[in-house]
Amino acid sequence: MIKYQDLTSGSNFFLMAGPCAIEDEAMALRIAEHITRITERLGIPYIFKGSYRKANRSRVDSFTGIGDERALKILAKVRETFDVPVVTDIHETVEADMAAEYVDVLQIPAFLCRQTDLIAAAARTGKMVNIKKGQFLGASGMEHAARKVTDMGNNQVILTERGNSFGYSDLVVDFTNIPAMRATGFPTVMDVTHSLQRPNQSSGVTGGKPELIETIAKAAIAVGADGLFIETHPEPAIAKSDGANMLRLDLLEGLLERLVRLRQAII
Repeated sequence: MIKYQDLTSGSNFFLMAGPCAIEDEAMALRIAEHITRITERLGIPYIFKGSYRKANRSRVDSFTGIGDERALKILAKVRETFDVPVVTDIHETVEADMAAEYVDVLQIPAFLCRQTDLIAAAARTGKMVNIKKGQFLGASGMEHAARKVTDMGNNQVILTERGNSFGYSDLVVDFTNIPAMRATGFPTVMDVTHSLQRPNQSSGVTGGKPELIETIAKAAIAVGADGLFIETHPEPAIAKSDGANMLRLDLLEGLLERLVRLRQAII
């Protein structure tokens, strides 16, 4: 199983990938098995991603999860079955210790990246902490977010770029954010799929532009991103969360092959 120091010690980028939300055990294991096979062949350090609960929803009737304990146990089973670390997001301080019993990386959602108590609670668990940059922040603000983790005695910080708000229903990626965040000394990730969201759609369901996933991923690798974050699903059209911006699972292998070649060409 990869450790924090493995994330930037090799010549390849690392990958955080999986479904937006844990829908059921069979689906999670199917996705993890597929991605593990690909990443082992390509030499890509891999962290399985899945949200045990979705708190940031457009509507009160949106899917939020299958139950906290049930979903967390599925994440733990992925970890044990495939010997890969797993990451999930937390939303309140009381969730940190609970989730830390099952996962290796605690993720701070973009809208919560300034929540000091939440970041401190995640840091005190001793787990890796992935902080997503808020859509309302520039890269410079993330140094202060990272310091909240290190001030707790935990140096295992990952920073993630996921676009900035542009108007009222769009996001734009400023790729200068990646080298700026890397300058903090922490591994920096490009959240490819969330940066292609189109929030605040009239239907109350977030839209997206998945046809641009490869474009964003290639650009991130080209400017030096240490890792990529990609949500993927066998059938995004029927996914219970974020289907509009997820990558279809059968397209992942070809994309990663091209990205590995790009990475090798620029190092």
